[in-house]
Amino acid sequence: LTYFFQSNPAGKLIILALGVFSAIAWTVMIGKAMELNQLFNLNRRFEATLNNAPSLLELASKKAFSESIPFAALVKSATECYFRAVEMEADQGNAVSHAENALQRAVANQSLNYERKMVLLASIVTGAPFMGLLGTVWGVMDAFGAIGLGNSASIADLAPGVSGALLTTVAGLLVAIPSVFGYNFLLSLTKKRVIELENFASTIADRIELEDTASRRF
Repeated sequence: LTYFFQSNPAGKLIILALGVFSAIAWTVMIGKAMELNQLFNLNRRFEATLNNAPSLLELASKKAFSESIPFAALVKSATECYFRAVEMEADQGNAVSHAENALQRAVANQSLNYERKMVLLASIVTGAPFMGLLGTVWGVMDAFGAIGLGNSASIADLAPGVSGALLTTVAGLLVAIPSVFGYNFLLSLTKKRVIELENFASTIADRIELEDTASRRF
């Protein structure tokens, strides 16, 4: 607090802004981790339900899937496109390719949802140290400027201003260091969840193709 009150107005403003950014970063990190964990559990429960169903296409024709579950949104998009293609075309063979295209689009959309707010966190990680450095340079400039305009040039007159200026760098690092660890963890977890989406989409495409082939045989 002593160093904070020794800072110039620009330094105080930067420190307060960094405090706001820190609160935002922690909110994003905790909220994103909870969101990814919740989606993982929902996906697993939906996948277990789907594995117990004898026919994916029959289940999709009778039940409306919730788009709040990523895996369910993929199945809904693929099966709706499949049934629409079957209704419009006499040959069912093209319906499978339409379903695969729908799966690719759905995976891309869900991937964007998984990566939501990561840009904000990355901006805080990158910008916080530079804001701290800006406050330090500005504070040191003011301190030396005051010494130059005054009659005294002792270290006792210079030290308070420099100490207050260096506090902004410390604040910037205190914001950036936890944020960069959190960002790297969430980025790795997001990539893992996207790979799970892609693998599930591939499984659904195979299942639709197999069921489509079986239905045309009979």
